[in-house]
Amino acid sequence: MSNPMMEEKVFKDPVHKYIYVQDRVIWDLINTKEFQRLRRIRQLGTSFYTFHGAEHSRFSHSLGVYETTRKIISQFERRHDSDWPVDQRLICLCAALLHDVGHGPFSHSIEPVFDVNHEDWTCRIIMGDTEINRVLRQVSDSFPEQVAAIIEKRYQPEIAVSLISSQMDADRMDYLLRDAYFTGVHYGTFDLERILRVMRPYQNKIIIKESGMHAVEDYLMARYQMYWQVYFHPVTRSSEIILRKIFRRAKQLHQSGYTFGFMLPSLQQLLGQSLTIEDYLELDESLIQLAFKQWMKEDDPILRDLCMRFLHRRLFKYKILEQIDQAEIEEVEQNLRDSGLDPDYYMEIDFPADLPYDVYRPGQIGDKPPILILNERGQLIEISRKSDIIRSISGVQLGTHHLYYPEEFLYNQ
Repeated sequence: MSNPMMEEKVFKDPVHKYIYVQDRVIWDLINTKEFQRLRRIRQLGTSFYTFHGAEHSRFSHSLGVYETTRKIISQFERRHDSDWPVDQRLICLCAALLHDVGHGPFSHSIEPVFDVNHEDWTCRIIMGDTEINRVLRQVSDSFPEQVAAIIEKRYQPEIAVSLISSQMDADRMDYLLRDAYFTGVHYGTFDLERILRVMRPYQNKIIIKESGMHAVEDYLMARYQMYWQVYFHPVTRSSEIILRKIFRRAKQLHQSGYTFGFMLPSLQQLLGQSLTIEDYLELDESLIQLAFKQWMKEDDPILRDLCMRFLHRRLFKYKILEQIDQAEIEEVEQNLRDSGLDPDYYMEIDFPADLPYDVYRPGQIGDKPPILILNERGQLIEISRKSDIIRSISGVQLGTHHLYYPEEFLYNQ
């Protein structure tokens, strides 16, 4: 099924040093317009308002997931592991490369407003009338559907899905290292090469040799630290809140028949929730930021002000709530109304439980089985049963409620 290139292509990468492309289908997928669009989608949404270096894109992350998957498979093939199905190589590489092609502007931030899911859009793009679909069909007519099945986690053999989506997959390993690099923190660093050396295909699963347990401890600790120090940073949450409120307001205005001074067809389809694949692929962060810049001139004062706050980083401030005090919340709401502001758009109680990033939890969570250690006796053991460190952090919930509202309307208790 593979069609090797006459000459290997190489991308220089700050995380993996080099990313190697050896298959014609991978190179052709990278050069499709749908994949190139990922250059215009930030990997970490609005985190650049908190960590100014976090400008990296879904394009670079997707290449990194492809390269991590390629390294894992290469390790399996060099060792001639009998439990690795060698005919799954190309499909796993394609799924790794394309797993995020359906992300919209600012990544996960707008999904709840418009009830969209990037994995659904990824599969629609893979299966639709797209350049990506045409490239995949050069392998076989059924190849696009097989790649989509991996994204949807319904593909067999299960080991192919585990490489891309599990508690210890190529996706997580790349984004932890890449996000740590670009945010300038050290929390997300771990020994990727060591982990790759101790990963094994075993009975249709990806498992870890017991001798590599400490490297996995470092990986899970890095994931834990990034979860609380970067992905759930309260300033980032503030910028996401304002972004969602902009879209909520624009959607409400659209539904009420408001005439916008500026509107693009694809944006109008988004607000009306009647997007075609062509419409969706028009959406990127350049377009959204252009719209926000124009919407600062709109007649609607809420939309105008929220767009100004987002583009000029006039974010909401926050107060930590040790407990939910309804009287306190009602006081804030009344203060906002007295100041002429609608609490629906200028206040939010936030608890960081809706992000796709998560700490490790023992046992199978949804469609993600636990990390298994293979001991010298050939027994599979869930890793937290062997590690005090992992047991101490797995499933820990340290989140607190934050009350967000404009800085100029702070009040003293």
